[in-house]
Amino acid sequence: MGFRLPSVKKASLHTIKASSKAVDVPKGYLAVYVGEKMKRFMIPVSFLNQPSFQDLLSQAEEEFGYDHPLGGLTIPCGEDVFLDITSRFNSC
Repeated sequence: MGFRLPSVKKASLHTIKASSKAVDVPKGYLAVYVGEKMKRFMIPVSFLNQPSFQDLLSQAEEEFGYDHPLGGLTIPCGEDVFLDITSRFNSC
């Protein structure tokens, strides 16, 4: 004997695949996409307070506005630049 909730529907496989990226971002982190190949990085939300990261966010706003179809922020710089900037945050 079990309970059935009439308002809950089973998700289709497509829905599960489409939403799985949003689910696998740990609490306190943010998904960003960087570089020509749009490599996905997970960054701590504390990076948002860093002035150099805020510069990257301003560039992203200028280039993409608020439309980020990949589900995370798209940062308009190369992976090497992104890694150089964010590696400085970890050493502080």
